[in-house]
Amino acid sequence: MIELHFDEELLGLRRRLIEMGTRAEESVRLAMMTLTARRESLGQEVFKMEHKINNDEIEIEAEALRLIAQHQPVAKDLRFLTSTIKIINELERIGDLSVNIVEVAIDLMKQPLLKPLIDLPRMANIASQMVKDSLDAFVSNDSKKAKAVCERDDEVDNLNDQLFRELITYMIEDPGNIKRAVDLILVARHLERIADHSTNISENVFYIVEGKTIKHHHFAHEV
Repeated sequence: MIELHFDEELLGLRRRLIEMGTRAEESVRLAMMTLTARRESLGQEVFKMEHKINNDEIEIEAEALRLIAQHQPVAKDLRFLTSTIKIINELERIGDLSVNIVEVAIDLMKQPLLKPLIDLPRMANIASQMVKDSLDAFVSNDSKKAKAVCERDDEVDNLNDQLFRELITYMIEDPGNIKRAVDLILVARHLERIADHSTNISENVFYIVEGKTIKHHHFAHEV
């Protein structure tokens, strides 16, 4: 009976993490819509969502620590609980970065667009999909899907570098462009970090499923 109760508690914790992940994924989407549609009301939704995400992190971490202390799990259950604590931290950071994007977007609304927004939405689409796929991998215990998310990180990095070079050119051509160019560079940087956090989530999913780490492209058996 104790073991059955523990399994139910683990399932409840998994559901809470998935709900938190869904909120984080939605916050990225709304943050980019705030920028592209230039609608501050969408950004206000992101601010509200961040509070929920922060509360999720506190409550899920407390529950995971309680389960570790109370049941002293081993093997996959222990990997799940310790990785859950790491994953919710990554999700909380994604929520923070979404807020950062909104803050920049609201500032940019006060000025004309510096350039058509093409690369940033592409970066956002990839980063958002990485968040979704990392969560899907978690839900389905799919280590192959988790590994595939990690391999997409370079796409976002390359777009970030490309956009940075382009915006530097805008600043050199006209110093009056510097403020808006820097703001767009910041958005790109936030998106790049969201992709990084998605990669970290996927690395933890791979560890839960396989008992191995793929951090820094290194495989090591669990000890």
